[in-house]
Amino acid sequence: MATARRIRRDIVRMVGAAGSGHPGGSLSAVEIMTALYFKVMRLDPERPDWPERDRFVLSKGHAAPVLYAALAERGFFAVDKLDTLRRLGSPLQGHPDRKSLPGVEVSTGSLGHGLAVANGMALAGRLDGRDYHVYVLLGDGELEEGMVWEGAMAAAHYHLDNLTAIVDHNHLQIDGRVEEVMSPEPVADKFRAFGWEVMTIDGHDFGQILDALERAREVKGKPTVIIAETIKGKGVSFMENQAGWHGKAPKPEEVEKALAELA
Repeated sequence: MATARRIRRDIVRMVGAAGSGHPGGSLSAVEIMTALYFKVMRLDPERPDWPERDRFVLSKGHAAPVLYAALAERGFFAVDKLDTLRRLGSPLQGHPDRKSLPGVEVSTGSLGHGLAVANGMALAGRLDGRDYHVYVLLGDGELEEGMVWEGAMAAAHYHLDNLTAIVDHNHLQIDGRVEEVMSPEPVADKFRAFGWEVMTIDGHDFGQILDALERAREVKGKPTVIIAETIKGKGVSFMENQAGWHGKAPKPEEVEKALAELA
């Protein structure tokens, strides 16, 4: 899909220009973000505070480049602003800042908080009589945070069927394989035990992503989690399945090589 390819190129280019950032976990979430921002979520870039908009929370806030690229491609701000990533005074900081960039719903970065915030948004929507849906993207390494499971328990307790969590299950975190650092497995069984509807999909297959997101909106009486099996660094051969690319910027020659692969 052309949009996903542009987003991947934007990620590589902006992180390379900044000289720092998180390409691996951004590239693994490209198809998920493309499906949400271009096919599923009800949005109006001209009115980022439109009360009826669907909400998105990037709980794994270090993957800000994929959020910035999706917002720019969707029209929330000019694509050339992506070149200011991590520069002093830029609204595109290393982690999302809702006060400085239109389209960012929540400032995130401290892992484990996003699901609880999304719970609050979903509960507020119900209390206000609005029919918007809330989406939250979690990293699989982030599932090691205890607050995630408190949030999972609360979402089921309040029957938040207007909430969908997506786990970017790329199996790698900064220190190595998630299963070896502090295994959250079996992820599906744990969410199911907390009272969630659970789906497992290929997180790079647009058909499976869109089908799962559509089915999630039809679930009644409980929240849904979509466990998306992905590849860290997806699309760039020398970054794929490499924990070392969690938070490292490519050098200029590596940027050129990556862009050639993504042409």
